[in-house]
Amino acid sequence: MTMKAQQRSALFGAALLLTGVVFGQGLPTAKPESVGMSSERLGRIKTTLQREIDADRMPGAVVMIARKGKLVYSEAIGFQDKAAGKPLAKGAIFRIYSMTKPLASVAAMMLVEEGRLQLTDPVSKYLPPFAKMEVLVTDKEGKTAREPAKRPITVHDLFRHTAGLAYGEFSTVPELKAAYAEAGLFQPGGIVAESRMITPEQFTNGIAKAPLVHQPGTTWEYSMAVDVLGRVVEAVSGQRLSAFMEERLFRPLKMVDTGFMVPSAKWARIAEPLAKDPLTGKANDVMLDVKLVPSNDSGGGGGVSTAADYLRFCQMMLDGGKLDGKRYLSPTTVRLMASDHLGTRPGSPLTPGALLMGVEGYTFGLGFMVRQGPGLAGVPGSEGEFMWAGAGGTFFWIDPKEQLAVVYMAQTPGAIRPMYRRLIKQLVAQAIGN
Repeated sequence: MTMKAQQRSALFGAALLLTGVVFGQGLPTAKPESVGMSSERLGRIKTTLQREIDADRMPGAVVMIARKGKLVYSEAIGFQDKAAGKPLAKGAIFRIYSMTKPLASVAAMMLVEEGRLQLTDPVSKYLPPFAKMEVLVTDKEGKTAREPAKRPITVHDLFRHTAGLAYGEFSTVPELKAAYAEAGLFQPGGIVAESRMITPEQFTNGIAKAPLVHQPGTTWEYSMAVDVLGRVVEAVSGQRLSAFMEERLFRPLKMVDTGFMVPSAKWARIAEPLAKDPLTGKANDVMLDVKLVPSNDSGGGGGVSTAADYLRFCQMMLDGGKLDGKRYLSPTTVRLMASDHLGTRPGSPLTPGALLMGVEGYTFGLGFMVRQGPGLAGVPGSEGEFMWAGAGGTFFWIDPKEQLAVVYMAQTPGAIRPMYRRLIKQLVAQAIGN
């Protein structure tokens, strides 16, 4: 696809977002007590987050909670742009970064359900540059070299982050960082997901040329794997990722403000972080410019959405792949996605739960982190709940046992994110009565 064709496709997707607003609708509402939650205890969410806002540790947040299919809590607290004194509205648009991954993973599973893609397929079947991958190895003297991969990277590996890929921004391996930087996959000291500014072909060739940091299938390392999965979706579907997801997921699900850029008519709704990181005092100047038309759609981190839009996605997954009478996935597929796909594989350098919230007790499925049991983790939750979050501060979880879906939208980049994820998890859990 040429650059001009890509831009036309993105602009067409933006037009769909604009015209699609007439389709928008939320979940039915109910009083918390009617679904076993306490209004009084839910009030602690606003009180607690307001303290954080007043202390200048966060600009604001939108929190939406659905239980048993009913919206029981919906609050916009604080500021959309604190420096400008602009209050936060429930319809604010957030950079969701890695909360794009579950959306792209669902898109890929739609193709699996259609028999057009299998988890066991080698990625090179769809992206030939991945046919001969090399892996970095270190000898006893600390010298690095490359050796051939012992087996191909599979589509399954992309979903669960066992492909041997990494993130240049987070890796401590100099050779990997240098290779990713040379390929334009990241800018040292720059913005996560700015690989949006190279073409899909440049992305695929660049990441396939770079070395792997683990043998495929052996280790969980959070990575650009879902960006590669997005390229697989494009190869199989014959459509740009944004166009496929708009047609198959966003528009049918009435996610009218979700996409890979924000059209100009909606720029006034973009939520912004504080000017400075509250922990380091450094400028928060590393947020995606979501007003630009990307050269390629980052399935791993380029999305934008609202709390209401994302809650509809969560409710669909909670309801076994169906919402408002329309089926998107089979319940069997949803269960597969929310199952353990790591087994005894180690996490490098951290396990999924330690990375996301600073806790243990979680494994990884197909696009989601999954809770393994009622204990071990330092936050409340149920076995089988599944979730993920974004580098900009957004977070969600889906708890089938409690029939609960929660979306927390904030723009709080930096090391403070895990604390807020633990905090909102606790505040929602303590409001459940039965």
